[in-house]
Amino acid sequence: MELTLLKSKLHRVTVTHAELDYEGSCAIDDDLLRTGNIREYEQLHIYNITNGERFSTYAIRAEAGSGIISINGAAAHKASTGDLIIICTYAGFAEAEANAHKPQLVYVDPQNRVTHTSKQIAVQAA
Repeated sequence: MELTLLKSKLHRVTVTHAELDYEGSCAIDDDLLRTGNIREYEQLHIYNITNGERFSTYAIRAEAGSGIISINGAAAHKASTGDLIIICTYAGFAEAEANAHKPQLVYVDPQNRVTHTSKQIAVQAA
C-alpha cells in the first residue's frame, strides 16, 4: 500500500505578487525552495489563510534572497498581495518508508525570511 504524506510545508508565507497575466505557477524565492526541499515544477497545494481559498499549481524559481512568493495566472484570482498562505507538497511512500518519514517544515518572518525549520508539528492540545 502507498500512503500520501506531507513532504514539505512553507508555513504562513506572505504573497508578494499576484500576476494574472503571467504564465500560471507560483514563483518562490530560491532560498525557500531549497530549505523546503521543493523542486522547480513540483506540484504545490496552496491554502490561503486570509481568504480560505485552496488550490494547486506548480513551483517556479524566483531570485534567491528576494522573499518573492508570486501567485501567477488563473490562481492570481485566489490570492492577493499581502495574503498569508501555506504552501505544501506531498509525496507517496510505501508503508515502511512512511513509518520513518518526517516532513520538512519551514517557518518565516513577515519578509519571507526563514526563521527556523522543523521535522514535526507539535501535538494539538485540547
